[in-house]
Amino acid sequence: MRVNVSRTALVVCAAAAIVATGGANAVVDTADVAGAASQPSGAGTPAVSTGGDSRSTGTTNSSSTPTTGTASPTVGALFSGGNHFCSASVVHSPTGDLLLTAAHCVSGDVSGITFKPGYHDGIAPYGTWQVTAATVADGWKSSSDQDLDFAFLKVAQPGSASLESITGANQLGTNQGFSHTITLTGYPDGTEQPVVCTGVTTQSDTYQQRVACPGFPDGTSGGPWVINQDPNTGTGTVIGTIGGYQTGGDTPDVSYSAYFDDDITQLYNSAIS
Repeated sequence: MRVNVSRTALVVCAAAAIVATGGANAVVDTADVAGAASQPSGAGTPAVSTGGDSRSTGTTNSSSTPTTGTASPTVGALFSGGNHFCSASVVHSPTGDLLLTAAHCVSGDVSGITFKPGYHDGIAPYGTWQVTAATVADGWKSSSDQDLDFAFLKVAQPGSASLESITGANQLGTNQGFSHTITLTGYPDGTEQPVVCTGVTTQSDTYQQRVACPGFPDGTSGGPWVINQDPNTGTGTVIGTIGGYQTGGDTPDVSYSAYFDDDITQLYNSAIS
């Protein structure tokens, strides 16, 4: 898993985290294509899920090869207390201020969390954005349901420009199926650069998907699984986020994500309302 063993039963209680029902929003891409995968992480600080990497160090055979370098502008690291502890990505919204991450990355008061898109080598090229609210599913808050391990965060920064107008944003993809070639990105704890991998996703359970991408340890939780990524803008359609089964997996070489279906559509509609 990507979090401390003592935190595996984490219950999210952010004051702004409420779930509303509603129909699919036009921004949600529901084309009938195959699905994606991701992997968890998340050592951190008291404001978020915390702890060291308790996963095994064994490896899994994979044709995927991770690389380090500059992430898409839409992907960044979540910080608290001066350190980054999880990953997140910008998802399209009417106000342009919405992030997608794993629910197990969010706990309690979110006012101490900031987001730095495109972060690398101590540099935040697109600024630092304050998290102002979190929206998490009731099923995660009540029982840490692994099939609901996703969350939306609202961010703000002084000035008139929205985050999305600066970085671009991924479209939210739901009901996409389980077989995709994805770009997986996350920020390992203790590193100053993201790790990026291209891998093929498969179904691991009724509402879980997986991908074999080596080198995704603690800190990569919340990293997006993106299909159809534009090489010029770095944007695409996000169909997963590292989390889900064992908060992302018990080895850094295989990652999991809750399947994005109508549950995340409802949560998205709540987050933008």
